[in-house]
Amino acid sequence: MMRKFRKKPVEIEALKWDGSNKVEVLEFCHKCYGKPIPGTEHSELVISTLEGPMKASVGDYIIKGLVGEFYACKPDVFDMTYEEVTN
Repeated sequence: MMRKFRKKPVEIEALKWDGSNKVEVLEFCHKCYGKPIPGTEHSELVISTLEGPMKASVGDYIIKGLVGEFYACKPDVFDMTYEEVTN
């Protein structure tokens, strides 16, 4: 029998990867690194996750999880799942 579950309210830390904030992201995420894109002066953002390397796209949020793990989250999913804490 299928059961329904509700996500527990938790606070996370996150930073949006905008493609130009590499230094800020790397200071926040010690599991992230920039990988040069051949033939350009740009680099892509890669996160060492529990499941292996994960590429983050510009616009993704980099999330620090409950046990210190990092992963990328698409902006539409982030907006549906999280709201900013203002206190």
